[in-house]
Amino acid sequence: MTFKKQCLAGLAGLMLSLGALAAPVEVSGIKLDDPVDLRGTKLQLNGAGIRYKAVFKVYVAALYLGKKVATPEEVYSAPGPRRMSITLVREIDSNELGKAFTKGFEENTPKGEMSKLIPGLIRMGQIFADQKKLLPGENFTIDWIPGTGTIITVKGKPQGEPFKEPEFYNALMRIWFGPNPADWKLKDQLLGKPA
Repeated sequence: MTFKKQCLAGLAGLMLSLGALAAPVEVSGIKLDDPVDLRGTKLQLNGAGIRYKAVFKVYVAALYLGKKVATPEEVYSAPGPRRMSITLVREIDSNELGKAFTKGFEENTPKGEMSKLIPGLIRMGQIFADQKKLLPGENFTIDWIPGTGTIITVKGKPQGEPFKEPEFYNALMRIWFGPNPADWKLKDQLLGKPA
């Protein structure tokens, strides 16, 4: 191989690797970081998609994990930190969003677990009620941090003390991955399946 061809091949490889590092993922006009850093752990984007209600786009959801998974069971059992990121694409009353999450929580949580999780569910509902409304482009995250618990961050501010029970995070994840998910198409997108 000539020197010129070697240089061109090297340059092409460099451009491909830089492109892979710098290429932002975009869903419905919302730019998603990939990877994200959660308390010193790099998490990769497992999948992302849009939550529709009737024909209206409500939010973009993005799931971040330590490694790619393809099933709800793998989401629930993934080791290390995990993140669900929600970015609004339309204005929504936070109380309405809290009620929708509560309904999704109840529809997907086994009855035997529900009584233990009710205090956390009430507290989560209050977190959203306190926000009044969320505007397009505003974001909240639901993070699981081993040894700390579930942290809900709204508009960049952590909301109160962590929820300590590991079951609480997975019960929240069932809103999107349970037997009655918020949106079947979104469930597949979050699990990395093609749209």
